Amino acid sequence: MRYKPEHLLIAAMSAFALAGVVATVFQYPEPPRVAVDPIVVPLPPDPVSVDARIWFESVRRYCNPVEVETRLRWQPAPPTPEGDMHEAACYALAGKTDSARQVIQSLPEGLRHQAAGLVFEAGHPAADAGDETAAGPLMELVVEFWPKHYMALYHAGAARFEARSDLAARRYLERFLAEYAVEDGWRSSAESMLAEIDGRQVGRRR
Repeated sequence: MRYKPEHLLIAAMSAFALAGVVATVFQYPEPPRVAVDPIVVPLPPDPVSVDARIWFESVRRYCNPVEVETRLRWQPAPPTPEGDMHEAACYALAGKTDSARQVIQSLPEGLRHQAAGLVFEAGHPAADAGDETAAGPLMELVVEFWPKHYMALYHAGAARFEARSDLAARRYLERFLAEYAVEDGWRSSAESMLAEIDGRQVGRRR
């Protein structure tokens, strides 16, 4: 088979170009690339670094009188002060205030009011929804470790008021009024409850 002159010219030019490319590659080698393993191998979890809030959200639905003890044995709180605080909140939500108190008392004294704040945070939605009676023991636990927590004082007083425990209700509500000076619905509600307690006492004397 005979090649035309133009075919020979094209072949020669192609060979020349290829040789130039090869020479360039060897003259200016590509920088070495760092191999990166795309697979991240997880390290064993450090119990101190576990987020206590994430733990609490995972067990919150079990913080009830029937399931709390079993769940906390099976899935204990992180062994940190924050874990203990959230464990106390779980016990308090379940109505296990004695267990919650023991957990809070095991904390350093300077952290106990912070634990009480977490207990309040966990329990106040029920109180704000109107279930003062159910939230009452939890709120009294908060006040025990944070005596000037005015909203816990209000809810504890309201719960005692609904239970017609007038002396205890008066103590909490008067302490609330001493701590809360804002003239709003909370204050007027506390004043109304105290006025009704006064009316009850007058009625008993008759």
